[in-house]
Parts: sequence; C-alpha cells; structure tokens
Amino acid sequence: MVSKSFTILTVAAAFASCVSAQTYRRTGACPSLGCIFPPDQTEFLAGQVFDIRIEVQAPVNGTQAFNNGVPNQDYYLEIGGDGGERYEVAEFYGIEDPKQESYNFTYYEDLFAKDAKTPTVVNVLAKSYRHITLYNPGKYTLKLHYNGGMETIAHWTVKEVADCKKAKNLILFVGDGMSSSMVTAARLLGHKSINGKYQSTMAMDKAPAFGMQMTHSIDSYITDSANSATALMAGKKATVNGLNAYTDSTGKPLNNPKFETIFEMARRIYNAKVGIVSTAYLADATPAAVVAHTSQRSQYDFIIDQFLDGVTANYSWTKWDGPDVLFGGGGSDFLAKVSNGNVSKIAKFQDKGYEFVTDNSSLNAIGNDKRALGLFAGSTMPTWLDRHVYKANLATFPQYNNTKGVYDSPGLKEMTLKAIDILSTRAKADGTGWVMMSEAASIDKAMHIADYDRALGELLELDDTLAATLKHLEDIGELEETLIILTADHGHGFDVFGSSDSKYMIAQTTNSTKKNAVGTYQNSGLSEYQVAPGQLADNHTIVYGENGPGFPVQWTPRYTAAMGLVDYVDRNEDYMVHNSSRVTSILDRNTSTYYVNPEDSSSGFFVGGNLPTSGDQGVHSLTDVPVYAWGPGSEFFRGIQNSPDIAFHIGLALDLGKTKNVTYGAQRVKLAL
Repeated sequence: MVSKSFTILTVAAAFASCVSAQTYRRTGACPSLGCIFPPDQTEFLAGQVFDIRIEVQAPVNGTQAFNNGVPNQDYYLEIGGDGGERYEVAEFYGIEDPKQESYNFTYYEDLFAKDAKTPTVVNVLAKSYRHITLYNPGKYTLKLHYNGGMETIAHWTVKEVADCKKAKNLILFVGDGMSSSMVTAARLLGHKSINGKYQSTMAMDKAPAFGMQMTHSIDSYITDSANSATALMAGKKATVNGLNAYTDSTGKPLNNPKFETIFEMARRIYNAKVGIVSTAYLADATPAAVVAHTSQRSQYDFIIDQFLDGVTANYSWTKWDGPDVLFGGGGSDFLAKVSNGNVSKIAKFQDKGYEFVTDNSSLNAIGNDKRALGLFAGSTMPTWLDRHVYKANLATFPQYNNTKGVYDSPGLKEMTLKAIDILSTRAKADGTGWVMMSEAASIDKAMHIADYDRALGELLELDDTLAATLKHLEDIGELEETLIILTADHGHGFDVFGSSDSKYMIAQTTNSTKKNAVGTYQNSGLSEYQVAPGQLADNHTIVYGENGPGFPVQWTPRYTAAMGLVDYVDRNEDYMVHNSSRVTSILDRNTSTYYVNPEDSSSGFFVGGNLPTSGDQGVHSLTDVPVYAWGPGSEFFRGIQNSPDIAFHIGLALDLGKTKNVTYGAQRVKLAL
C-alpha cells in the first residue's frame, strides 16, 4: 500500500513539474487530470446541499499530454469518513450512477502559447451527482480512480452544529471593495479631529466585535465580486465570475456543480423572510450571490429568473419562490427584450403578488405586509455625492424604464430601513425570522475608476445606514435578536499618503512642479473637509455641513487629501473632487488600447499606469478586509478569518447546520441522504 501511494504521488509530481505557467489554467482547483468538485479542502455546514462532479481529462497535446488524448472509460469515485470504509459515491448515497458526459475543450497553457495561437486540446469524461448533502460533522476523504491507476484525493470537513440558536434575524452589510484604509480615509473626511483626537467616530468604530478576513479565491489570489460574495454567502471558495457554483471544464454557464447559500438554507429550514438590497443593478454579482447559481456572473437574464423561481433544471434543488424584498437598480434588465424572450420580468413579479415601486415616494407609500420589488434606476443607482452635492448629474441617470432623469431616488439607508420593516412585519405574521443582505456597491465601482471622493461618499453613506439601522432595530424591539455584520467582499490597494494644495497645483505649468503641491509627513497638515470654506484646518470649532454629522462640511477644500491606488491605468491626477463620474481613459479604436483622457483632471499631472492598456479601470487587490459585528453571535467574528468563515459563523449563530433533513413545510422534493 505504501509503495502504491508513493507511485501515485510520483506521477502527480511529474505532471506538476512540467507546468510552470499559471496565467491560464486547464481547470481551476484541479491540478491533476482527475477533478473532484467540490475540491480538496472544502468545508460544509451540516446538511448544506451541493452537487458532486467528477471529470477525467486527457490532453491531446501540451505539457500534460496523456494517452493521445483518450481518457480511460474505467473510473469511479469513493467517499467515506476519515479512517472508515469508503464506498462508491452512488452506493454511499443510495442513488443511481448518473449518465456520463463526453466532450472536449481547449485552453492556452501560457501567454507564449496564446501569442503563438497553439491551444491545448483536452478530451473529457464526466459525471454529476446532483442535490446531495452530508449530515454528520467530521472529516471525509474522497478518492477518484481514473486513467489506469491515477488517483485524485479530496479531503472535506463538515462543520460541527450549534449548541443553540443565538440569533433570530440577520443583516449582512457588504461594503463592496471596502478596505480598512478606505474606512480610515472616510473617517478623515467625515469627522473632526482636534489635536489628534477625533471628536466623533464612525458607527463601524463602535462595533463590539472586530476582525479581518482573507479574500483570495480558489485558484487565484485576486478575487472578483462574484466569487468573493460566494465565499461570504455560501462558505465556498470559487473561481472568478462564479456565483455559488464551481467552474467546471464545460465552458457553459449553467448546470455547473452548485452549493446552497446560507439564505437558501434559512428559507428552507425556518421559512425565513429574505431581503436583498443593493445600490448596484440587481443582477450584479453581490446581490445575485444571495441565491443565483452560475459559473458566469454575466448571465443577467438567468440571474433575474433565479431571483423569482430559483433553480429550474430537470433535477431537484432547494425550492425557492422569490425573496420578500428586492430593492436596487438595474430596472432595464427586468424589461421585456430579445434576450429574455420579450417577457417583462416586472410583470412576472407582479403576477406573484409583489408590490412594484420605482422611486422614494412610492417606496414610502407602500405597506409592509406584501412582498416588494423596487427598481430605482435603469442601471447602477446614483451615488450619494450625485444625489446630495452634484444634483445636476441626476438628469443623466436612466430610470428603470430607461427614461432619463432619476430625481427621487432612495439611498441605501431608505431602502434598508424599508426592507427591515417589510421583513419584520412578514416574519412576525408567520412566526419566523428574517435575513437580509444590503450592499453599498459603488464604493467598488467608483474606486475602479479612481473616483475616490465618490467611493468615500458611498462608504460614509454605508456608515450612516449602519447607525440608522441599529437605532431602528432598537426602536422596533428587534436589536437583541438580530446579528448584524458589516464587511467587504474584497478590497482595493488604496490609501491616503498626504495632502494636496489644489490652488498651488493649478498655478503650476509643468508635470514636475505640479507634484510639489503634494504635502507629506508634517506638510500634510490637517483635514479641511471638516471646516467651513475659508476657515483654517486647525480651527477647533465643530461645524456641520448641510448633510449633517458624519459627512464632509465641504467637498472642495483648498487642501485635499492626496489619495491613490497601487494599481492604475494611465491618467492625470489632481486629487480634487470631480463634478461627475470620472473617465480617466479613452479608447483608441484603431489600436484597441486606452490612453489618458486629457479632459480628466486637466489641472493635474500625468501618472503612467502599471496595468495593461487593454483596460480602462483599476483592479482588486489582495488586502485583507475588515469585519464588524453586533448582536447575538457577534463574538464569532473576532480575529483573522478566511472569507468562507463568515458564512460558517453566520450558520452557527442562526443554527443552520443540521444532522438530519430539516425542511420547513416539506419544501424539498428529493434529497439523497
């Protein structure tokens, strides 16, 4: 037995040593030619539903070429508890072996292969075991036997179940793209410091529990908003663009191996009322991650269908009949159009009894007893800065039906508080709890385009929403029963490194002398965002602007914060607020490359980018992001965590892990035990 294991490891090592490039990968989380999904190191809540998929691959060419591209037809997967007997998976679950799939795909091994246009062809045999689970906490070992003696081993862990249910309700706030340094910068803009002591602080700063979480993905250390939200809401690392599904080798967006989210579990087990709130378009990655299952986040029509109907494949999955609240932008995705078969998704929601609202006035006018769909913009909603300071920009934002002009838009606070009222009312009527995700989406969207002030305005709005939420929960008597978490899905490599004298910079005429406007260390001075125009920054008088405490008194001080990113495209930089959303780069259609927009920050200096010229935006970074928590179960979120731990800790607080099938009202039709 020892000799056999040594031989297997030697074969695997031989394959690994042949491949040194990783820009592209044959299949994510599958370094060998035998793939198991969920892959090695996966963890589950007890009773969490998922699919198993196995693939046997045989490359025709390239560094891992095998058997002239012919995979061996004799392959099988075994599963068993650690130290116990293993059984073939169909026998273990008492189900029939599924039908075999056979197909091929191509990929480039590295950039040299792409430049030479020499793809590797891979032939595949595969099987998918749908809608299964593991109830017994502990460790499991899976072994895939394939290709005449090769083996792939996966180790899984099923988490221990809770001793008791600590929290009845949940609010998961997601500051999309929010790194700790952004919170620091927002505090600088929104709060007054006198002789080194802040006279007020962020609502986030007062959290009784604080931690950090790692955001890397399953097969790359930089994540996007889809697979990072998947980790938070389902406890699984996934590939970029993946939403609650693994990216198999089919290249298809649907029917990938899926796994249940904590929101689906809360609905299935407790009939919990579910709310989804976002300032993004609702088919965007973070709101979609509450319930959607696809390896490609761009499947907007499919995602909207899943919001209402859940997974509608020819196999069983957790029943889902729509959230109780769905508020955000992206109304154009709900309109009848060619891509969705000319079917109005708004009408489909209304046919299921949803109230439909399109602005703040109609939002306030509806009651709290019915389910509600709110579409407050055609795409991403206007930012806080545009709604409160640069209001002329509202004329450029499309309404849900693409008519120009969004003048009566609710903000994150208004949507969140109304969602709480609806969820609370409906939950009390049914004697159950409620769960909600609320996202400040444009922290990320503005940071991508180096529009720092808009990003920080969104973060201050999130903090204001948090403060209002805590007070509202106390007012309605639900604070003690509600777990509130505020975190990010990922971060950006952003920080403040000094100040900038905008008057001096404008007066300079050369790139190098303009940089002299930047003050560092003692020359950075104090924040002028918290004094009235014309006042010195060392003024000890506390004043508030027209938007009240927690926001800048002015957005256009002479001495602005000098801020920046570690990743950037070619751009001009003057560190001043922009009257409208920033456009740093322009596309040259002849060369398909981006170059600096001369009209953006024209009084500033040129900064050469460090990203490929094929894009016009910055990217995410590896930075750990903060985790703040309040309420019952908040103690679970202290310390350094991996992103899937957020979902597992929520599961522990809400008592979602079960050692037997628990399905409210027998909603689940079929489950392999």
